[in-house]
Amino acid sequence: MNIIWLLLICISIVSAIFTGNLEPFTKAIFDGAKAAVEVSLFLLGIISVWMGITRILEDSGLIYRIAHVFKPVVGRLFPQVPGDHPAISAITLNLLANMFGLGNAATPLGIKAMQELGELNGHSETISFEMMVFMVVNTASIQLVPFSLIGILASFHAKNPAAIVLPVMVATVIHACSALLVLFGFRRVLK
Repeated sequence: MNIIWLLLICISIVSAIFTGNLEPFTKAIFDGAKAAVEVSLFLLGIISVWMGITRILEDSGLIYRIAHVFKPVVGRLFPQVPGDHPAISAITLNLLANMFGLGNAATPLGIKAMQELGELNGHSETISFEMMVFMVVNTASIQLVPFSLIGILASFHAKNPAAIVLPVMVATVIHACSALLVLFGFRRVLK
């Protein structure tokens, strides 16, 4: 992959030189780098806030109450996971982070959930069905309020950055349901 990126950069530089667009090319590189840093810092702030909230939820014990509210949904998706197992809390936190459009903050929570599900699987070399379901749900990333995307649109001065909420919600719910149907369909066919 590094070779491909290197080739793309070299071809771009040579093309800019031969077409006489070296100055706009250089300006675009620095403008892109500046925008990347600004967006990264913005996202870092969002992730930090969410991770802080997550830590407070864990330390105060509220996560168990939240997990209890989501227990019927999580229990139906993960029937083999005991209700009091730490995997339920990790899965719940991951789902909440994804629902609020904080996919980057959901990553460490997803890793924790997979570790907990791995313990239930006996640290086997093969993946359990519950791990598959979690990967599908996590990858589908149902979003109720995509805070990160709204924040990015707001930072670029969009007229109505919240206008994306309904389309994103509908698209992610359809995506998640479709992915789960395919997974459960394959499970039924392969049994």
